Amino acid sequence: MAKVILINGSPHPNGCTATALKEMVTVFEQEGIETELIQIGNKQIRGCIACGSCSKTGKCVFDDAVNEVAAKFKDADGLVIGSPVYYASPNGTLISFLDRLFNSTPFSKQMKVGASVVSARRGGNSASFDVLNKYFGISGMPVASSTYWNQIHGFTAEDAKKDLEGLQTMRNLARNMSFIIKAINDAKDKYGLPEVEKGSFTCFHDGK
Repeated sequence: MAKVILINGSPHPNGCTATALKEMVTVFEQEGIETELIQIGNKQIRGCIACGSCSKTGKCVFDDAVNEVAAKFKDADGLVIGSPVYYASPNGTLISFLDRLFNSTPFSKQMKVGASVVSARRGGNSASFDVLNKYFGISGMPVASSTYWNQIHGFTAEDAKKDLEGLQTMRNLARNMSFIIKAINDAKDKYGLPEVEKGSFTCFHDGK
């Protein structure tokens, strides 16, 4: 069975971001996709210190939620990242988590499907959405889309539940993501994964 991991970057396990993610979980279950919702925003997670240890050991030197989720991410077919908006950007704890998760994991993320979800009372959603999608773009992960940008509005969970367009966007996103995951899994058996070239690294040591 295909599986999607959903990361809640909010410190509130039952807040606006969780409301959006849980709306997606309902659809994933209808589509026969296994899910796991993981709470990150209320944990103590420090940023990457660029020590290079992960290149030798295959895991982050700080043994916390990053390494726990890494094993689950490796086996998952898709990843949904949910974040509240703070000062027109994602939660800092979530960013630290994602920097280390994507940097420290040696396994290929090619063709794992990604989607980001953001919540705000008013503004900053599109800027935060852009930040989160970049993790997928650098990792060979197709990005699922919906019928609007993946955002929900509200100050409380009760507010978010009144954002009918936002909830609809989450449901359509989950349906699209389910379809892409199933299509990719079918294509893997028929065609295999695309070739990935490696080796070129732009670094102009000679100044030219």
